[in-house]
Amino acid sequence: MQIHFSKMQGLGNDFMVIDNVTQNVFFSKDKIKQLADRNFGIGFDQLLLVEPPYDPDQDFHYRIFNADGTEVSQCGNGARCFARFVRNKGLINKNKIVVGTRAGRMVLYLERDGQVTVNMGKPQFEPAQIPLKANKEEATYIVREDEHTIFCGAVSLGNPHCVMEVEDIEQAAVETLGPLLVKHERFPEGVNVGFMQILSPSHIKLRVYERGSGETLACGSGACAAAVIGQLWGKLESEVRVDLPGGTLTIRWQGRDRVVKMTGPAEHVFDGSISL
Repeated sequence: MQIHFSKMQGLGNDFMVIDNVTQNVFFSKDKIKQLADRNFGIGFDQLLLVEPPYDPDQDFHYRIFNADGTEVSQCGNGARCFARFVRNKGLINKNKIVVGTRAGRMVLYLERDGQVTVNMGKPQFEPAQIPLKANKEEATYIVREDEHTIFCGAVSLGNPHCVMEVEDIEQAAVETLGPLLVKHERFPEGVNVGFMQILSPSHIKLRVYERGSGETLACGSGACAAAVIGQLWGKLESEVRVDLPGGTLTIRWQGRDRVVKMTGPAEHVFDGSISL
């Protein structure tokens, strides 16, 4: 069976995107791992499957799979690439796109300057919703792992995030603490781990170690999580520039019970086809 796909990227976070509206494709977990392999497959951080809407009020549904084949609920960079893909392929001609995901309904906006804004929904802080093992909601949690004691904030933006502040992003222990925390027992579904250096109340640097993928060049929901946690700590303003290794995002959040909005680029890399 011949499958057509596009390779997309948002700040270096790369995706294999498949139109499953006009095609009918099913991928096993092993097949996704094989395709994600950068030496023996196509190579990507995540696979995005664009499907017909499950709800008549939505334009599409889309599913997100990590490189290890696990299905996840949310990906901010993926959402921007999804929006650019459905416009490029002529699947829709609107600038406002309503889409269903495993995390719920999302609204995406194609901006005049080519960037894409994603309504990421309201952040969830209740430990049970993250999910996080804790007796009550706290602004800062203490997580212990071997000889390390980590002070971090925790939030869900469709997927779980913990965020810690570091003095120097270049010297942050991403390679050592990331793998320890991503599967820490206090996060029963795993967690994405953000290392945030605050440059000013409106500007941060961020590196993210993602569950199922390791450190990536950019994590959109991780950028939202860092901006939200930094604001809860009283250190950031409502609009924050987030510099990631792959590029820059703008995150806007007006406080509790308000949605988070993320604006950034989404680029088409190439189209291809593969026999499965």
